[in-house]
Amino acid sequence: MTAEEEKSLRAGLLRAAQEGYAVLAKGGSAVDAVEIAVRALEDNPLFNAGKGAVFNAKGVNQLEASIMDGQLGAAGAATLLTVVKNPVSLARKVMESGHHVFLCGPGAESYAAERGLEIVDPSYFWTRHRWEQHERGYCSSRCGLHSQAQDSCASSGQDTMCGCSDLSMGTVGAIAIDASGNLAAGTSTGGMSNKWDGRIGDSPVIGAGTYANKRIAISATGSGEYFIRQGTARYISLRAELAGETPEQACRTAMSEMKEAGGDGGVICIDSSGRPVMAFCSAGMYRGYCSPETNHVPVVGIFGDERIAPGDVHIGS
Repeated sequence: MTAEEEKSLRAGLLRAAQEGYAVLAKGGSAVDAVEIAVRALEDNPLFNAGKGAVFNAKGVNQLEASIMDGQLGAAGAATLLTVVKNPVSLARKVMESGHHVFLCGPGAESYAAERGLEIVDPSYFWTRHRWEQHERGYCSSRCGLHSQAQDSCASSGQDTMCGCSDLSMGTVGAIAIDASGNLAAGTSTGGMSNKWDGRIGDSPVIGAGTYANKRIAISATGSGEYFIRQGTARYISLRAELAGETPEQACRTAMSEMKEAGGDGGVICIDSSGRPVMAFCSAGMYRGYCSPETNHVPVVGIFGDERIAPGDVHIGS
């Protein structure tokens, strides 16, 4: 990335952390803080969620999100969204309904409209950067997707991406602990660039991309299929609860196993003591946090060689 892009990304992370922490500083709930922080990232076109979401193979933005209240054990999720401005807010409405956990497609969008959430034209989500990624396309016999412009370089029998590959991924998420010690987690994404129409990743899947209880809260980003197969968020919570590992140890183990399996990504995690953990097996991960230990000033990082917290864990090669 250019120096200017890096500056803008860091500013976006800082703003999200500041807005979320401001809720907590005023005595707000962890769920409120998580929703506000995620919305700040959904509204920022630099991140792959909401306004900055990637396009699928058909050139459509399909969004998804989830949220979980650790104190109540309540959760909500929505996927295959095309007109809901802030998917995380819809996920919260579903959670608070008390009836269901997971809605998708037109039914989810109708529910969002009924609950007074902002509905936008699909063109709202269009950004030039993401459209150019979509147009570059990718080729892979493994998934069978390729744009017409790349037909000539699609080679059969190979299980690897070709040189014109552009598998842009990304997710936004937030975790929080409030003054009462309650935990919450939320995650939102546009998924994987040029994903199949109708593909659902880990972000809206409770226990894979998002999980929270009274002891721990986790939000994940990366190769969604791997996070779903391994149930990563719930796996981390169980390692901490049943194996007696610290959250940092549990996250490190989960990310090491993710890397060994061929996956890529990371998690942010917090436990009831308020200690943040940010563990990833990718080259870098957009991350940040704010707490009394930082003198109420957000600290952010992007690259693998940055250590912004005691629990900042990079699983290198």
